[in-house]
Amino acid sequence: MSSAELERLVLLLDLKPVDLDRMKVYEGLVRKWSNVKNLVSASALADLWVRHLLDSAQVQRAFPKVKQWADLGSGGGFPGVVTAILLADVPGSHVHMVESDGRKCAFLRAVSRETGLRTTVHHARIETVVTDLDHIEAVSARALAEMDKLVEWATPFIEKGAIGVFPKGKGHREELTKLSMDSRFNLEIRPSISQSDGVIVLVSRRDPLGGDVS
Repeated sequence: MSSAELERLVLLLDLKPVDLDRMKVYEGLVRKWSNVKNLVSASALADLWVRHLLDSAQVQRAFPKVKQWADLGSGGGFPGVVTAILLADVPGSHVHMVESDGRKCAFLRAVSRETGLRTTVHHARIETVVTDLDHIEAVSARALAEMDKLVEWATPFIEKGAIGVFPKGKGHREELTKLSMDSRFNLEIRPSISQSDGVIVLVSRRDPLGGDVS
């Protein structure tokens, strides 16, 4: 991607210099730790800014006023760390990152320390944690599972009024076919600004009268 296109995405996402500075620190740590932790693939490292950092930034920007996030299966921190970076100077904000791999949890904690993020890293399986997290306003997950499984994991949050924010690639239509038949949820599809064949899938609770409670 050209530098002009990269600058366009930075402007669209309204990223401030302090956001970019923290992302650069994060980028350096991803590259350093990937040698031993396999955080992202070798091919992804070649296009880290667009494929991971800016793509992940769309998640928080979908609901910029939300302060309390849960990120499921956080892995190398996409999008959980990026969400926390964009909220780092927002009073009362917090990002809970849930990850079952202890080595990746160590990485997430190291990034949080070095960039001054407001996070809690939960070394646990998703299903053992979600019922214990309160006051979550939005829940995210990226490159983790198909939509029906993501919504199954996120349902304890969505039923309490949280919004599910899930980036998806070109296979999203097939994944959404089954989910669209579930009358408990409203679905909204937004185009990705970083991936021509990608979307952001928003999932909210449907109220008994058929409206959207988000």
